Amino acid sequence: MMINKFCTSPLWESSRTLAAVAQGFKPAETVIVNARLINVCTGEILPDTDVAIACGRIALVGDARRCIGENTVVLDAAGQYIAPGFLDGHIHVESSMMSVGEYAKAVIPHGTVGIYMDPHEICNVLGLDGVSCMIEDSKRTPLKAMVTTPSCVPAVPGFEDTGSFIGPEEIAETMKWDSVVGLGELMNFPGVLASDDHTHGEIAETLKADKIITGHYSMPETGPGLNAYIASGVRCCHESTRAQDALAKMRLGMYAMLREGSAWRDLHEVAKSITQHKIDARFGVLISDDTHPHTLLTQGHLDHIVRRAVEEGIDVVTAIQMVTINCAQGFQMDHELGSIAPGKCADIVFIGSLDKLDVTKVLINGAVVAENGAMTADFPSYRYPKWATESMHIKGAITPESFAIHSEGNRVTARVIEVIPARVGSYERHIALKVENGLVGSDVGQDVLKTAVFERHHETGHVGFGFVKGFGIRCGAMASTVAHDAHNLLVIGTNDEDMALAANTLIACGGGMTAVQNGKVLGTVELPIAGLMNDKPVEKMSEIVGALGEAWEKIGCSMVSPFMTMALIPLACLPELRLTDRGLVDCTKFQFAPLFLEEPDEEPGVE
Repeated sequence: MMINKFCTSPLWESSRTLAAVAQGFKPAETVIVNARLINVCTGEILPDTDVAIACGRIALVGDARRCIGENTVVLDAAGQYIAPGFLDGHIHVESSMMSVGEYAKAVIPHGTVGIYMDPHEICNVLGLDGVSCMIEDSKRTPLKAMVTTPSCVPAVPGFEDTGSFIGPEEIAETMKWDSVVGLGELMNFPGVLASDDHTHGEIAETLKADKIITGHYSMPETGPGLNAYIASGVRCCHESTRAQDALAKMRLGMYAMLREGSAWRDLHEVAKSITQHKIDARFGVLISDDTHPHTLLTQGHLDHIVRRAVEEGIDVVTAIQMVTINCAQGFQMDHELGSIAPGKCADIVFIGSLDKLDVTKVLINGAVVAENGAMTADFPSYRYPKWATESMHIKGAITPESFAIHSEGNRVTARVIEVIPARVGSYERHIALKVENGLVGSDVGQDVLKTAVFERHHETGHVGFGFVKGFGIRCGAMASTVAHDAHNLLVIGTNDEDMALAANTLIACGGGMTAVQNGKVLGTVELPIAGLMNDKPVEKMSEIVGALGEAWEKIGCSMVSPFMTMALIPLACLPELRLTDRGLVDCTKFQFAPLFLEEPDEEPGVE
């Protein structure tokens, strides 16, 4: 049985005290009175319920008058609802662009008490040393930051260059770390299905440690392949974008994590797996995956996702189960987390109204840490080491000439990546482009933009070229070092001069995201920590990211969270077509694809 390292005291150490408090032999440290309990164990709401707390754990649920002593802190819920603290079963903190400490300050007031973070973004850049930094950052906060060791560094071996490498030996070592509860999303599902030694070696080390394997099965196939993936030991998956995918996973005993992030808004579709079928939702979990600062500041975190689930027709108590006990059970930690029950960690949220789902107070380990939307607990700052802020290692100077794509003839038919707004998938399109003076450039009329990915970790000089469609940019360029999962330098633009300026802007500031037009930088989000994060508070980051959003609109893009959609262009484990620093990848066949087709279409612009 997994021992919880995320409570103030282990149960074996506090069991005598809890038993005494429950019977009134010893006074509780804290007692909540006059609450309406959302009992996630039974799916009901119980009126006039008290909760007695000691040693950071729950001693009694019911009538706690006998537990109140002279020094007991009494919290009068005054008829408010109480629920277990919310748990996010899959999140990449780096995608918030904030450090773990600032992220904690942003989400705790919204009822989030624990996260299962997969730090594979920083691991792809800085390796396990970077993961250790994030763990140290999290330890100073009240937030329970459970870690799943990144499994895919690189995401799909052989198709990209990363800053580090993770294999079975590294997995075995991290399974000994107190913060680690499992294996991060296993994106290399082709390796699982092919019985690849490397992939199954990582699986084996996780299973030998009796810990959880989290999944990433993004294929629409739900037959032998999905069965094989689950049979290998993978316990959950957050990549369902269709209701039938989520339903198939739940029917096979896999926890279907239904995603509603800042850019990946899958809930409208995948919620139908529950609302249109009379099924037990115990294998359904609500998660965010990626959430940027503006969403956290203006809408919230898991409280927002629960509200969205209710909007999609999921019962509110069921939705709360999906961010509490279901998540804890998925990670085999429900003996400690996820419910308001005797012996469990005293992680509790107060909710004023189930209609609004307004979180008014948050307790973690029995201590009030946030109230009325603001943190009440303080904690020391953490400074990332200098080596973590010096991650831009690109070979040679980047100039406008660096973006030249050569070809012969008068036109070519290119393989083009068409992005899908608010979705993680992409389409492969075949589009005819003109060749002028031996060069192939962007075609704004067809919304086709030149794209380049520069390796930035080891000065290899690798550059991959391609074209993307769907952003609507009329003039200018964008660049980002947030480019999943290798996080090389990604540049998209209408002209080579602006593309070079965008790239060099990020090299100068240590990484981030930027938008430029006609030789002028319109907006930049500086992310000096591994080229992924900043240690500024959520309010400041929301302001900076908002300014970049305005810059995107100025150059012609009205897409929701375009920089997050852009960041997936190099992710070679998502269908259909992707671009890494090594070239175009056909992610349905998992092989490199030529940029140009041998047989061009007859007329330019024909798809």
